[in-house]
Amino acid sequence: MEKKKMNRRDFLHTSTILGVGGIVGTSALISACKGPKYTPLRKPEEYYIPELPDKASAGRELKVGVIGCGGRGSGAIRNLFEAADGIKLHALGDVFSDRLESLRSMAAEKLGQTVPDENCFIGFDAYQKVIDSGVDMIIDTTPPVFRPEHFKYATQKGVHSFLEKPVAVDAKGYRTVMATAKQAQAKGLCVVCGTQRHHQRPYVEAFRKIQEGYIGEITGGNVYWNQSMLWYRNREKGWSDTEWMIRDWVNWKWLSGDHIVEQHVHNIDVFLWMSGLKVAKATGFGARHRRITGDQYDEFSVDFEMENGVHLHSMCRQIDGCSNNIGEVIQGTKGSWNSYNHEIKDLQGNVIWKFDTEKAEAEFQQHTPYVLEHVDLVSHIRNGEPIDEASACAASCLAGVMGRTSAYTGNTVTWDEMSQSEMDYMPETLELGPQDMSKHTVQVPGKEQ
Repeated sequence: MEKKKMNRRDFLHTSTILGVGGIVGTSALISACKGPKYTPLRKPEEYYIPELPDKASAGRELKVGVIGCGGRGSGAIRNLFEAADGIKLHALGDVFSDRLESLRSMAAEKLGQTVPDENCFIGFDAYQKVIDSGVDMIIDTTPPVFRPEHFKYATQKGVHSFLEKPVAVDAKGYRTVMATAKQAQAKGLCVVCGTQRHHQRPYVEAFRKIQEGYIGEITGGNVYWNQSMLWYRNREKGWSDTEWMIRDWVNWKWLSGDHIVEQHVHNIDVFLWMSGLKVAKATGFGARHRRITGDQYDEFSVDFEMENGVHLHSMCRQIDGCSNNIGEVIQGTKGSWNSYNHEIKDLQGNVIWKFDTEKAEAEFQQHTPYVLEHVDLVSHIRNGEPIDEASACAASCLAGVMGRTSAYTGNTVTWDEMSQSEMDYMPETLELGPQDMSKHTVQVPGKEQ
């Protein structure tokens, strides 16, 4: 029996609407505040601000392959077709035929795209066949553990990539993505990731203001993703160990990285992006209380210390019946920014900048970040302008891995030891058969595993 819970992207979309909703209709909408001059954190040429038009640049037809045809793959291809004209759904790949056929049917019905049998591939090597089929770009929406190798192969073949977050769940995956990102840059390829806050208008404008010095030097922050329990799937008759875990992937740490990496990476990434700081160490704790399947925790609380000594408090939880909170707060020497109201306050609590929702709605029709991230990617491809979001996303993912590892073990974890770790969550053999389930147990802090 399949239990249906709130989809994490639905939850994010709802929370975003609620967060911005308080702005609509107010009389004082401030896009900028005339007042004292600010000392920029960085020069404009040292950071990237996406243009974010409603539609991607026109140009040559792009053949796209989807690797991972579940709910996120289906959603991402629809986002892409909304983002750009001249897109051809060329190939599909998945481990399971029913997932592939579901997306294939949706594409024919909703997008008018027919994918022939010869371009539909099933199995753990389906990603290679999709990439080799003649695509210009891939959408990789598989369970996260597989993405580093998929990205590596796509880059070797000269194919552009959209990589859903997280891009890595372990140290080996992190190093693979970082090395591949350099190769992609050298080849002039474009890589955009599913950390969609980088393409969400209020966040982008807040990022600009923070770089311009509106809150001064960064002194700390708090980031949260606390929500109800996500979906899960009970094991069905005939499913092997591996098949069950992959169909229930969001609950197994080898596939998802645990929710601190799979989901909370959004919030961690926002702080690292906005501040430009780098993580040095993590000390955290977590627990499992009510999760029904898998081997993950239900909650994490982590103290991240940056290289310059600044601290970030990170908190995430997936438990029904508890207070929900999704957002970020960043504190500076002159003020603070929060994502709840998309505003900046000075140290006296006065609002000195607020995202102008009415102005944005008057200027643009497209405001969905899941669409705008594809607008940015396609525009870069067609304009011949390489972009690399994989490196920054990988760094945010490794920070999440550090927090997870600290909570699992009860020990402080440093960036250097984690980035050089031999941690590798990929099974030695990939096949839809039995696994040693004794390896998939809930971690106990302070106890040798």
